[in-house]
Amino acid sequence: MPRILMTGASGGIGTSLRKLLPPIYPDLVLSDLKPPADLGSRETFKPADLADLAQVEAICEGVDGILHFGGYSVEGPWDPILQSNIIGGYNLFEAARKKGVKRIVFASSNHVVGFYPRHHRIGTDVTARPDSRYGVSKVFGEALGALYADKHGLKVTCLRIGNFGEQPLDHRRLSIWLKPEDLVQLCRIGLEHPDILFEILYGASYNERAWWDNHRAYDLGYRPSGRAEDFREHAMAEQAKLPPDPIGDFYQGGAFCGMEFDGDRSRIIDWSKR
Repeated sequence: MPRILMTGASGGIGTSLRKLLPPIYPDLVLSDLKPPADLGSRETFKPADLADLAQVEAICEGVDGILHFGGYSVEGPWDPILQSNIIGGYNLFEAARKKGVKRIVFASSNHVVGFYPRHHRIGTDVTARPDSRYGVSKVFGEALGALYADKHGLKVTCLRIGNFGEQPLDHRRLSIWLKPEDLVQLCRIGLEHPDILFEILYGASYNERAWWDNHRAYDLGYRPSGRAEDFREHAMAEQAKLPPDPIGDFYQGGAFCGMEFDGDRSRIIDWSKR
């Protein structure tokens, strides 16, 4: 079986996948700045700071494929995003190249395209419209993936993850929800499919309200088991507890779009007033 490295093992996605991946990839190596609090005796953990190339090279030694979920995972000040996602992202791809890693699945984000309106259905080939510094860092990561695929032959799959969890928790997430088991499917496509060179796929389950055309994932064999509408009543009840957000409710990126926003409000339709 291949040796798979998963960065970000102590984060929310990593914590979930630690339970789902071992039956598929028994030789799984976990990494993060600090080990998970509940690290099991049978789990293999190697600490690394993504901003330190030597440390990243060390964890890539002997690895066949990488699931890269590490880095700064929310909007925030520029410096930590720079260190973790920009410098750290470069280090990850460069270390993989040096150590002969064959495949990388890169956790991109829906925030790469967050400033598309919700009424605008988009594919993966649209111009990036990031909604945050975090989103900009994920655009950079996708560009790195393309460079290392085309120039160095790494097989790279970028997953623009929507909202990961056991169920969609509000109106927006009915359109972008990703069930954990469906993320595992997408990871397996990236790590195993023979036709992968460089792909961008949306990380979303079967969501009837989807804003994204994800046909390429289905072409590659993706068959999601999660259906957002099964949780519609709960999601809408939770939505009713939230205050109106004219900016976030108009754009696909949600609250990330409203943070620090001082742009042209005349382009925005305030649906709460209709």
